[in-house]
Amino acid sequence: MRPGSIRREGAPPIPRAWAADRWWSRLRGLLARPPLAADGSEALLIRPCASVHTVGMAYPLDLVFLDREGRVLEWREQVAPWRAAACRGAAATVELHGGALARLRPCAGERWRWEPAAVAGKGGTA
Repeated sequence: MRPGSIRREGAPPIPRAWAADRWWSRLRGLLARPPLAADGSEALLIRPCASVHTVGMAYPLDLVFLDREGRVLEWREQVAPWRAAACRGAAATVELHGGALARLRPCAGERWRWEPAAVAGKGGTA
């Protein structure tokens, strides 16, 4: 998984996010990893992804479904372990610790954009 952050249109960012955009990282997801921060400061972006399951999870997840342009389509709060959720038309899903969306307050149509972390040792300007 690649580290980065999620920038939100008109709202504070999610400073620590990981992109699962390869088949193995999408398959593994959050399984056998430390829990995400409950305050919404950490997330996992899975793409492509229109549905997720919480099989094997030890805590509930909040989910945000994004379209191809990164616009919020729908969200689900407190999806309990051993459940599933889906959103027609979603191209990506952001997973957060259950309860995080109460603080983040997503808005339908709001744009969320994943940005990779700066690579240490790379000099120069763009």
